[in-house]
Amino acid sequence: MKLPSKIRFADENIKKAFYKLEKGDNSEKELFKSINKALDYIEENAFCGIQIPKKLIPKKYFSKYDVKNIWKYDLLKGWRLIYSVFNDDILVISLKLEWFGHKEYERNFKY
Repeated sequence: MKLPSKIRFADENIKKAFYKLEKGDNSEKELFKSINKALDYIEENAFCGIQIPKKLIPKKYFSKYDVKNIWKYDLLKGWRLIYSVFNDDILVISLKLEWFGHKEYERNFKY
């Protein structure tokens, strides 16, 4: 099933950190481009990532962002984009939560 969505940042700090990557060093600019491309795909189809089983979702996401589901989109060089899909009336919103490297992803999701 393909579900178009609108991208929104979970909070202002994440939004600022994302746009800061665009002005960073070459690796940060590369990550910015990778995230941007992922956001295009997610906007086109909110379910293009991999859904994380509820039992593996860190409790901080439930309390901090009040989400019911978490999706993972693999980026370049082991980075992961974590987002949630939820229904806001009729509009489906893909809420970008954060991104981090593979080791931090494994630590957060207890792999």
